[in-house]
Amino acid sequence: MKKHLAKFLPKLYGISLNVLALINPTKAAEKAFYIFCTVRKGRILPHQKTYLDPKKKELITVADHKIQLYEWKGSGDTVMLVHGWESNTWRWHKLIEKLSNAGYNIIAFDAPAHGYSSGKYLYVPLYSQVLQELVTKFDPKHLVGHSVGGMTLLYNEYQYSNANVKKMVTIGSPSEFHEIMSHYQRLLRLNTRVYNALAKYIRDRFGFTIREFSTSRFARTNTKKGLLFHDKLDVIAPYHASEQVHASWENSEFISTEGLGHSMHQDEVNEKIVEFLNK
Repeated sequence: MKKHLAKFLPKLYGISLNVLALINPTKAAEKAFYIFCTVRKGRILPHQKTYLDPKKKELITVADHKIQLYEWKGSGDTVMLVHGWESNTWRWHKLIEKLSNAGYNIIAFDAPAHGYSSGKYLYVPLYSQVLQELVTKFDPKHLVGHSVGGMTLLYNEYQYSNANVKKMVTIGSPSEFHEIMSHYQRLLRLNTRVYNALAKYIRDRFGFTIREFSTSRFARTNTKKGLLFHDKLDVIAPYHASEQVHASWENSEFISTEGLGHSMHQDEVNEKIVEFLNK
């Protein structure tokens, strides 16, 4: 029953938004935005608690959210880990082991509405605001982001250009916001009236258009050393996203894989990350 309902829920959302837009397109746009940003998974599961709880560092408040921090102490440079959508810090446990063995000090955190952190919604400008607060606080030399986390790294660098960050790694990250929003429109079957109202809502609230938000565009001014991973068979974030970012990012390396999927937890990926940071 739940699977059956989940299959038709996007269409039901779309129907209600299309009808609401006839009366109040602004309200329809706001609702469409918050449906898009609602996080439905990613809280800490029982088997993850055992690993994460001993490494809890503190809760800090950013943008009215309580953000859970974690630390794996080491004597080397600080690496900050930024997870993806509907995930949490546990997704890094295999990489953390390798980084710890290499002596790095590791800071990670649960995004708003994920893990132990508070909230119901997540969107990249909010994620970037949280990240910037933590970069300022902990002064990491290296940043590693998966999926939307990687997208957030590139947007954050475009916004703030943190001078002390030396290297950045993205894993299976999307690039073009207009592609994401087009998929959302198709999924919910939103009509043109709703989509145009949503585009205006985003522009008015964040100061950029749907097409202007592009990490391949942001990467043009990125002077950090970068390493990008993407699997050719990734069904979550399109492979061409990292191809485009790499083409725009002068100091980047691109590692293409086939058959490793979107999460890319494999040892070969984690070992390449450590090797890159060690250079």
